Amino acid sequence: MAFDITLGQYLPGNSFMHRLDPRTKLLLATAVMVVLFLVDGFLGYLWIFGLLLLAIINGDIPLKSITRGLKPLTFIILLTVILNIFFTEGTILWQWGFIKITQEGIFKGILLGIRLILLILSTTVMTLTTSPLSITDGLEYLLSPLKKINFPVHELSMMLTIALRFIPTLLEETDKIMKAQMARGADFESGNLLKRAQNMVPLLVPLFVSAFRRADDLATAMESRCYRGGEGRTRLKELQLEKADYIVLGTLLPLLTLVVFLF
Repeated sequence: MAFDITLGQYLPGNSFMHRLDPRTKLLLATAVMVVLFLVDGFLGYLWIFGLLLLAIINGDIPLKSITRGLKPLTFIILLTVILNIFFTEGTILWQWGFIKITQEGIFKGILLGIRLILLILSTTVMTLTTSPLSITDGLEYLLSPLKKINFPVHELSMMLTIALRFIPTLLEETDKIMKAQMARGADFESGNLLKRAQNMVPLLVPLFVSAFRRADDLATAMESRCYRGGEGRTRLKELQLEKADYIVLGTLLPLLTLVVFLF
């Protein structure tokens, strides 16, 4: 059983998107997600899809990586669309008992499905073209004003990066455990949905043991390198906005604002 989840994975490269400052990509990804919740029309989503497509092309991101990131969430997207189609009030097109399909439900379901896909794409493009360490540095820079109110900015950034970094690691570990148990006669494929869920229970104990062991190893490694938090720490490579970053931010942020007002 393979886990095709791209969240937290990084594809090394030297494309235009890879060379952008992580703060630029974080700001743009956040802006795109905010705009997606403010826009409520197909034309607005089409504009955002065009921007994401441009980012994918300029990031030299393989189409396989994009589809692999969407595949595991297909069920959630379809479930969201179906629930909105059957349980949204409006002009009834078909009805059987309490189940009905409305014109407004179809419209709302399709919009929400597109919104979820675009949200996944925006985060996927950012993580595939930005290393976890760069995400940590960029997030810490952007949240640095909160240090004045004693907000643990460095610790929050570090936890987020570790979580992103361990997602593919834990999925790979889960895949190994499943294959080992299948070699010993375990069956994870047959039966209904409830039966499959019950068959997954034996995976939890070795997976949690492995996760705690990795967390302990990471803590030991950080302590052996005298890690004491972000206070007084310096960086080997300081982040610096280049001309391309100013051009991208100066062009896309006003454009996203315009999309909100127009659509």
